[in-house]
Amino acid sequence: MARIAGVDTPRDKRVVISLTYIYGVGKSLAKDIVEEAGVDGNTRVRDLTEDELARIRKALDNYNVEGDLRRDHSLNIKRLIEIGSYRGIRHRRGLPLRGQKTKNNSRTRKGPRRTVANKRK
Repeated sequence: MARIAGVDTPRDKRVVISLTYIYGVGKSLAKDIVEEAGVDGNTRVRDLTEDELARIRKALDNYNVEGDLRRDHSLNIKRLIEIGSYRGIRHRRGLPLRGQKTKNNSRTRKGPRRTVANKRK
């Protein structure tokens, strides 16, 4: 396994696909990184030389990925919660925050159903 940006990328996959295992790197960014590094995207990770790996790592340094991106993401959410914005309140309560209806759906965010027992007269 080649270790890139603190992540063990799979050896048997193509370079473009294995770069997507890094948090914050999708297919389009992976293609850009491979182009910038001057590496053929169709080669397997196990066939890369140390020089090519170094160029990929250097190209990745220009982007905000893995730990830095995770930290920025969590700090943005904490900021929303602290200032008491609508989105921050929804984060705090664990409800959907992008305008979805919550009467019937949103089980993923709300969790399993909580039923009230003995609701008879």
